[in-house]
Amino acid sequence: MASSSSPQRLFHLLSLILLLFAFCSISESSQFCDAGIGYGESCGVSSSSSTKLLIKGGTVVNAHEMEVADVYVEDGIIVAVRPNIKVGDDVTVLDATGKFVMPGGIDPHTHLDMEFMGSGTIDDFFSGQAAALAGGTTMHIDFVIPVNGSLLSGLEAYEKKSKKSCMDYGFHMAITKWDEVVSKEMEIMVNEKGINSFKFFMAYKGSFMINDELLLQAFKKCKSLGALAMVHAENGDAVYEGQRRMIELGITGPEGHALSSPQWLNFRKRLEGEATARAIKLAGFVNTPLYVVHVMSIDAMEEISKARKSGLKVIGEPVVSGLVLNDSWLWDPDFITAAKYVMSPPIRAAGHGKALQAALSMGTLQLVGTDHCTFNSTQKALGIDDFQKIPNGVNGIEERMHLVWDTMVESGQISVTDYVRVTSTECARIFNIYPRKGAIRAGSDADIIILNPNSSFEISAKSHHSRSDTNVYEGWRGKEATAPSLGGPWWL
Repeated sequence: MASSSSPQRLFHLLSLILLLFAFCSISESSQFCDAGIGYGESCGVSSSSSTKLLIKGGTVVNAHEMEVADVYVEDGIIVAVRPNIKVGDDVTVLDATGKFVMPGGIDPHTHLDMEFMGSGTIDDFFSGQAAALAGGTTMHIDFVIPVNGSLLSGLEAYEKKSKKSCMDYGFHMAITKWDEVVSKEMEIMVNEKGINSFKFFMAYKGSFMINDELLLQAFKKCKSLGALAMVHAENGDAVYEGQRRMIELGITGPEGHALSSPQWLNFRKRLEGEATARAIKLAGFVNTPLYVVHVMSIDAMEEISKARKSGLKVIGEPVVSGLVLNDSWLWDPDFITAAKYVMSPPIRAAGHGKALQAALSMGTLQLVGTDHCTFNSTQKALGIDDFQKIPNGVNGIEERMHLVWDTMVESGQISVTDYVRVTSTECARIFNIYPRKGAIRAGSDADIIILNPNSSFEISAKSHHSRSDTNVYEGWRGKEATAPSLGGPWWL
């Protein structure tokens, strides 16, 4: 699908739109998959064609260095990165003078086409990936949700969902119960399906949540398999009790989502910190690395900081909503406005975002995701009389690259090289796809974006590429880039 949006608003999306040719299905050897499944030539250029491209005179940015250089690409692979590359007349030349040439973003945390809380996310693998590409993200990693607890059935379902894909993606696996069958299926995921990261929920009591006894067994299994354990860290029992109390007190609106804790005002952030500490201690006891998803509070961030200083292997992932938003919107008198900000863990009070930004700049937190999990206003209205029924989730897959630049780079909190690290390279390293992804170097995939730091546009639900009719970043600014016509389809 081609968008009607102005091309001046977007990053160049070079390799995955014009230069990817190796279409594949999920293989037994890899957690990751290339674009174009089930769409043939509609999601890329015909595999019989040959595309040669020279990006000339831009500032090439990698995670630890940048230089003015040319980038020469053939058939979706970077062939050379150096100044003054000479090419023949059969090569398309793109002038990037005065612009940054960077690896495409990799979003480590998305939920496309997910059934959740009596509904389903509005963005599927086609619309969500189109939004990602429009925002400069050229790969994402989605969470497979088991079917009735079965990992194999869940993967089969997501393989079908992902046939709509138009860019590269990978899978994590969620674990929603624990028994010997799940333990055996984890072995199959790692040894046969190439999925080696598993998410455990300490929240969503009655659906996804598993208790500490089972979490400990699951961590032991991850260690034995050499897999990475991931956690959604909240005290699910206490949150459930807090939600019940809010309803008893007649607090049924979206503000009840943030207040739902035994000690009320903003205490739910402490429940995130408590659960983060508990997960870290259990992982430390087993001696297995731990990845904490969507770190939303100072309390959780401080627990990660203490653990890392003590030598434990803990990775902290903030999401863009936690970095730039605050919970004041949850008290908006208009339900639709307030409900669109409902996610878990909740967006925190003013001050938490600044602290998370500082932690990201200092390396306490390592990479930025989105937890892109979108529901439209009609779906959110399922909870108009009871906040517990509001589907949890916000957008971000299209806005992440823009907002991290605006919030972190332009404020001077991180360098341009650090920007590449937290939006692309670190994710590629953690999930074993570096340097194929996350780098501008010879031999890497040509997942390239070109950012113009001197122009911008306004983010709006009227012009974004998600199917959602709302946007929690309405009115924020993003960076522009010129997208010339190079032939072949563009997701613009």
